[in-house]
Amino acid sequence: MLIKLALKSLHDRKDSIVLSIIAMTVSVFVLLGVEHIRHQTKESFANTVSGVDIIVGARTSSLNLLLYSVFKIGSASNNISWQSFEKVASNPQVKWAVPISLGDSHKGFRVLGTIPAYFQHFSYGKKHKLLFKQGQAFSNVFDVVLGYQVAAKLGYQLDDKLVLAHGIGKNSFSLHAEKPFTVVGVLAPTGTPVDHTLHVSLQGIEAIHYTGKNNPYSHQIDASKMHNHHKEADLTTQVASHLTPKSITAFMLALNSKMSTFKVQRDINNDKQEPLLAILPGIALSELWQIMGVLESTLFLVSILVFISASLGVSAMLLASIKQRTREIQLLRVIGAPPLFLFLLIQLEALFIAMISCALGTAILLASLSLTQDYLASYFSLQISMNIFTPNTLMLIITMLVTSALVAVIPSINGYIKSKKHSLSDR
Repeated sequence: MLIKLALKSLHDRKDSIVLSIIAMTVSVFVLLGVEHIRHQTKESFANTVSGVDIIVGARTSSLNLLLYSVFKIGSASNNISWQSFEKVASNPQVKWAVPISLGDSHKGFRVLGTIPAYFQHFSYGKKHKLLFKQGQAFSNVFDVVLGYQVAAKLGYQLDDKLVLAHGIGKNSFSLHAEKPFTVVGVLAPTGTPVDHTLHVSLQGIEAIHYTGKNNPYSHQIDASKMHNHHKEADLTTQVASHLTPKSITAFMLALNSKMSTFKVQRDINNDKQEPLLAILPGIALSELWQIMGVLESTLFLVSILVFISASLGVSAMLLASIKQRTREIQLLRVIGAPPLFLFLLIQLEALFIAMISCALGTAILLASLSLTQDYLASYFSLQISMNIFTPNTLMLIITMLVTSALVAVIPSINGYIKSKKHSLSDR
């Protein structure tokens, strides 16, 4: 009877109730959305690179090294010599080593110079390997492999030609126009910065920066104009041996044993020949997230305040309705309803409003994630899961329901007192 009466009472005041539900639905949507995206973003950051035990670069801060080597944000303070890479890579504790060279771009997308082993060893998420949507890894000097978003946004297909630019600006006047690259592969989407990166060989990076008459690629430039691709590939193979890089930006290491991680890191950091910095990606990612923690907590606090304000609005609406329900209270008292009945009735009305708002807010959030999932992956490299019913989210929903009931205590007590007064006046 109490539930049926509460539903009928809400229906009789549907205009004000609908407005209250809309306000609370928006607050639920914001709170659940911020909480879900907050956790998914943290997980996405942590899954940007996996299977890499150590990242090595020039002496700088650990966060700067992480940002430019993994997230392609910012620039290196200095390069490191190829001899240092070979020295570390020859360590018996090293399972594999992958060098990377940065500094060039194409229409705002960063260019990564590396070796073919990069596509075999680099992992993201829970050790997911890079897969090819089309084509294959580069094998010639002027081959390029595109990240998924690069190909999608710029409309490139296999065998298309493109020109790299010096520097990382979106608009550059220093183009390597005489040395175009050929698209030989497009990677499958990963939801990481890999999607926004062009991958070329280290020899390709060296070739586009050669100048003067001694350029070993002078014949290759002429060959790029020929129609016989096989002849061009043969020339590429012949001169590739002359293009061993003198320096690189950084390199990634995987070790044979996790037990040796700290020893190898210490040996690299204490190298006497060149100032190097070796970082553990997991620890550096944790430090990065701690810096972002202030913004994260602020957004969550704002969401909580939005929900509390909506709950107080519902409480004010219920409190105002008490004065309009004098006749209803009198009738309930006449048929023998105790004051506690009125208290529970108003509490139940507030709970129903909160439950409807939570259901609507959750449904809108699911719909929004479904519509924006590809956009978030494309523009922010965020893989946001559709599964919002995590233990944290469920606990948050329960907390919101309890908060709504607590906020409704004020109008409930007011209804209880009104009922007691009517009981005394009847006597």
